[in-house]
Amino acid sequence: MHTHHTHHHHRRVLHRRVLTALGCALTAVLATVAWSAPPRPATEVRVDDGVLRGAAHDGYRTFEGVPYAAAPVGGLRWAPPHPAVPWSGVRDATRPGSACPQPAGEVPGGSTDEDCLHLNVTTPDGAAPARPRPVIVWLHGGGFTTGAGSSYDAHRMATRGDVVVVTVNYRLGALGFLAHAGLPGSGTFGLADQQAALRWVRAEIGAFGGDARDVTLAGESAGGYSVCAQLAAPAAAGLFDRAIIESGPCDASPDRPFAPSAVPLTTARATGAALAAKVGCGPAHDTSACLRRVSVPRLLAAQDTDQQPAYGGRLLPADPGAAITAGRFHHVPVLIGTNHDEGNGWAAGIIQAGHPVTPDTWPDVVSTFFPAPGQAAGIVHEYPVHRTDGGPVFGAVIGDANFTCPTARTTTALRTAQVPTWRYEFADEHAPPLTSGTPPFPLGAPHASELPYLFDLGGRPRDLTAAQHRLADTMIDYWARFARTADPNGPASPNWPRNTVLSLAPDHIAPTRTAGARHHCGFWDAAARTRLSSGEHDTKARVTPL
Repeated sequence: MHTHHTHHHHRRVLHRRVLTALGCALTAVLATVAWSAPPRPATEVRVDDGVLRGAAHDGYRTFEGVPYAAAPVGGLRWAPPHPAVPWSGVRDATRPGSACPQPAGEVPGGSTDEDCLHLNVTTPDGAAPARPRPVIVWLHGGGFTTGAGSSYDAHRMATRGDVVVVTVNYRLGALGFLAHAGLPGSGTFGLADQQAALRWVRAEIGAFGGDARDVTLAGESAGGYSVCAQLAAPAAAGLFDRAIIESGPCDASPDRPFAPSAVPLTTARATGAALAAKVGCGPAHDTSACLRRVSVPRLLAAQDTDQQPAYGGRLLPADPGAAITAGRFHHVPVLIGTNHDEGNGWAAGIIQAGHPVTPDTWPDVVSTFFPAPGQAAGIVHEYPVHRTDGGPVFGAVIGDANFTCPTARTTTALRTAQVPTWRYEFADEHAPPLTSGTPPFPLGAPHASELPYLFDLGGRPRDLTAAQHRLADTMIDYWARFARTADPNGPASPNWPRNTVLSLAPDHIAPTRTAGARHHCGFWDAAARTRLSSGEHDTKARVTPL
């Protein structure tokens, strides 16, 4: 397929193209934020910084574009989040604030507005409840490069679950994760923003009917991995009481590039130095000052397609997966899971980019995307490709290696630490497609396909069948009960035994104990052990107690 010396460059280019394509996978669903139901009369709430005027809807209220930190501009670019600036009078909170700077894609036209540290609150209507409602704080996905809290309309979760939902913007791309020796907090500014939003919730959510002592931190993909990072971050102690991790396993590694992961601070600083040179700040006497003068469009053009938080600094001392395996993390109950066909969207994108998967091409495809020495032959043997099944087999390899089996290892580590843990697998093989066009093979339940069951993405209701609506309701019931009691079980839903994987499909919700075998996790666990024993990605020595 390609000569050996071009493999590494080809792999990086193809990864970027494919990961960018996945970013576009949500675009068709999310790029519809202009549509919304007409709001009813406005409603006002006082918070510490001033009065907010939100919007009243049918059964719920929303407060959008609420600042939780000061605009990170000028000298505050690449600084920890500072307190929001109070306002006089009534601040309009009936429409979202700007998305954080990002290229065009999920956010139509992208964004270059650094004044983006806002959150959105959705709270049920009705008389004040006898007791405050549980709070779910949602961290969006998007590879730490794209996305916005406002893409996730949470009214179904809020009203059916009787919970207050907060969706958060946090700094993305180089503006959120640049590392440089002259910048305290390097590589973790986006994570620091998430902590600032959690502190705002602890202080202010009572004004919206929420219980500041019952906060669940939840997220998907990069948002799910952010939850992992906060579990391992000392400064997040006491900021949340439970955790929900969707398709963002804590046991992650840069050599599994389809899933989010963290990198050592030394690696992140080398990436940062390359970016500084690219934008003309390499030879500058004061690199930080030079970088703060670079325009947002120029930074966006220069940054890598994929971004990772850095560990080894004060906010994130250790790799999250290593910290959790060592038992050094915030011991809160966890609901965690993946989708049955996580890798199919990437496999389809690679095939459509002109790389067919056949018995003849399969060894080259595997060696391109799984370059660890000696690994390709084992994968080809474990996952044989026949005449017509190349796409689903490639999707299974991507999904098992990057998501399902690392999630199983994360679950084992959590349970070993005696943390109450519930694991699910979303398995609706007819989940509504997240992209337009016809894929080269049926995608089943790929990455992100569970999201329309929990949220109206882009404010637009999804086209679900009656059975899928029932599944969506049941999932919201599980998520909200977990937020309320740390146990998703309840009288109206199928039982979810703690030490199983609950399969979630329309009219078929049932525990299974065979998920690991079906996803070849024995093979991938052995590969992970081999990598650790050879010294690769061995971060345990850097784990320090919280």
